Amino acid sequence: MSMSQYAPCPQCQVSNANPVRFTRWGGMLGPKLLTHVKCQQCGTAYNGKSGKSNTNGIILYFVVIFVVLFIIGIIAALAGLTR
Repeated sequence: MSMSQYAPCPQCQVSNANPVRFTRWGGMLGPKLLTHVKCQQCGTAYNGKSGKSNTNGIILYFVVIFVVLFIIGIIAALAGLTR
C-alpha cells in the first residue's frame, strides 16, 4: 500500500502514514497483521485500514499469543511426564 491508500490519521486527519515494520508488542508480525501505520505529521500510530486505534487488536494479539504459548507449554510438560 502506498501512503495515500491508508486511512487519514485519527489525530490530525492528514493522509501521510507509513507502515510500521517492527514494534515491541508485535515484533515484525503484529504490525503487519493489524496494518499498523504511523502518521508522519503527528506521530500517531493507528490501523491503516480503519483509521482507528489498534489497542483492541494489540490486546487480542497478546491474548492469542499467550494462549498458544500456554498450550505449547502444557503439551511440552505432558510430553515430559510420559517419558
